[in-house]
Amino acid sequence: VNESGMATPSAFFISALIVSFSAYSYAQMSRRFPSSAGEAIYIMEGLNSRNLSALAGYTISLGGIVSAATIARGFTGYFAFFSALPPWTIIVLLVTALTALAAWGVKQSVTIVVATTLLEIAGLLLVLVVGSDELSGRDIPWRQFLPNIDHTLIPVLSGAFLAFFAFIGFEDMINMAEEVKNPKRNLPLGIAIALVTSTLLYGAVAIVAILTLPLSELANSDAPLALIVERNSAIPVEFMAAISLIAIINGALIQIIMVSRVLYGMAGKKLAPQALGSVHPRTRTPLKATILTGIIVVSFALWLPITTLAKTTSSLILIVFALVNLSLLVLNYREKNTGAMGKLIPAIGAFLCVSFLAFQVWS
Repeated sequence: VNESGMATPSAFFISALIVSFSAYSYAQMSRRFPSSAGEAIYIMEGLNSRNLSALAGYTISLGGIVSAATIARGFTGYFAFFSALPPWTIIVLLVTALTALAAWGVKQSVTIVVATTLLEIAGLLLVLVVGSDELSGRDIPWRQFLPNIDHTLIPVLSGAFLAFFAFIGFEDMINMAEEVKNPKRNLPLGIAIALVTSTLLYGAVAIVAILTLPLSELANSDAPLALIVERNSAIPVEFMAAISLIAIINGALIQIIMVSRVLYGMAGKKLAPQALGSVHPRTRTPLKATILTGIIVVSFALWLPITTLAKTTSSLILIVFALVNLSLLVLNYREKNTGAMGKLIPAIGAFLCVSFLAFQVWS
């Protein structure tokens, strides 16, 4: 909202469009190479470079760590509704608990992720219902949601760069490939469902938010979803804050699990220290990789501001997305078994990722 103002919905949809090309490449590569070190394997197979493969693996790991740190920082804003503990204490306790859960076992972690995801969707739907009641009978200024090429396109693109952070996560699925039933079918399907659902929900919530609250309040709020519910309904603000906390827990847990699996998979391919490739005999989880991930997440969350964390995450993910798109493009040319769209889509995906990253660096 700080960047895009009334054109915030457009920022979300621009991000979704850019992500969709990379999502296609991820879906195609996950079908061919279902592995826990997803991006690293894709790039090794497509570009035949161990150095680029290792770079991608470490970059996606760093992106996941920074993402989890960003989420942990966001957790403190909503937790303030329930406790006066200092932010650093909340961050340490949260990340420690999530790291322990990720190390406990895959089945337990996945169960928590599924349950919290359903609650997160319920919370977003609640925001939409509350906002829809407030907006009933009002004219929706659809034109104000569109960027003006002469005046507001650059702020909207800056907002889209931040909104990009909301769409990352589908790439995490591929790093659980070895624990997914029928990954060649279910991973591409899961990626498509995740992207479409996220686009519709976040776009709708963005519209409700900017129409029901002053932009200045939204921009300065540490708990915007709770603020929307508080201002537009009789529902206790603590209720929405609790749902938001659960959603935040879900996001951070997924990132910690993902990073540990990437490091584990890379160690198996001799792209990371071999110690990270060990699995605990009782929990059947990569315990050392999980603990290392948790320690780094805490460090980043305590010492970097949230805007820096979000922009850093987006930059790192865009680099990896570009490499995955290029890998699919090269692979399709090499195999000569795909039509024009099989080459055009990853080419556009790589171009958009590089262009988007360049815009952010130079703007």
